Amino acid sequence: MTRNTDGASHQTARPATLTRSEAPTMRAIVQHAYGTADVLHLERIERPAIKPDEVLIRVRAAGVNHADWVYTSGRPLLARLAFGLRKPKQPVRGRDVAGVVEAVGEGVTRFRPNDAVFGEVDGGSFAEYTVARQDLLALKPVGLTFEQAAVVPVSARTALQGLRDTGKLRPGQSVLINGASGGVGTFAVQIARALGAEVTGVCSRRNVELVRSLGADQVIDYTYEDFTRSGRRYDLIFDSIGNHSINSLRRALTPTGTLVLSSGTGGRVLGPMGRIIRARLLSLVVGQTLTTGMLARSTETLDELRALFDSGAVTPVIERTYPLSETADAVRHFAEEHARAKIAITVSAAE
Repeated sequence: MTRNTDGASHQTARPATLTRSEAPTMRAIVQHAYGTADVLHLERIERPAIKPDEVLIRVRAAGVNHADWVYTSGRPLLARLAFGLRKPKQPVRGRDVAGVVEAVGEGVTRFRPNDAVFGEVDGGSFAEYTVARQDLLALKPVGLTFEQAAVVPVSARTALQGLRDTGKLRPGQSVLINGASGGVGTFAVQIARALGAEVTGVCSRRNVELVRSLGADQVIDYTYEDFTRSGRRYDLIFDSIGNHSINSLRRALTPTGTLVLSSGTGGRVLGPMGRIIRARLLSLVVGQTLTTGMLARSTETLDELRALFDSGAVTPVIERTYPLSETADAVRHFAEEHARAKIAITVSAAE
């Protein structure tokens, strides 16, 4: 029995697992060296083969994340210990994906061909086809386009787990979202509101109305007011920017409040690690909790997010969509132009 993209069921024979020697080619965004967005090139490469627990996805759309820029630039240098010292071990960029199941491995039980899915891959969603573990996928929310679904997995998961699981946010508490108009921040504002919190968003003047429209009770224009010096204190601060010192952020917390650090920015060598280490050590000797967000990937979390989207409590916000051939421009826009909300890549997969 197979679910098609409209949710209907019909009988479909499972295709044979593709082997690498039989795989046809596809278009993909490939990177052979670290550098600016100019190192990202559209090439034709061999379509990936699937392992027993993997799903082959015909990609309809992908989302751009901070991790894609880290992979592209090779910064911070510490990240190269995992990604590859001289060049990326995984040459195809992209982590967020939405598309249609093309084939499944023999051990896959959760999905069938023609299922519309969304989720995360370890690398390779900026391509016409990609592979993903079945435990990192879920059925696509019915009310979302493929582009909307594609920008959800990393950013919305970061917001949900940072607020609910790490921050222990409860109804009636006050939360401040620093970077409320960004990719993670736009989800954080809506999720915090759905959790019953009183939400304050911090953003630039041009994004005030956007953040207010997402449900923020108060919006602070950081070009006019420094929230760390306003005298107001919050139960939880969710920091997705990293533009204030730990001590400054602590001033805006209640004596037993929680600071969740969710910014990937930092120095050239260590990135955010120095800031994270300082926060963890300081947390041992103060009454406040200073920590980083939990980042556990799973189908269960994606299903929880899908329920939020299906209920209408959360809606993805996309600033701009680029075709696959212009992925370098999309990544450049993300890295250099302070993109608001999310950026999506539309992929025209081979039929």
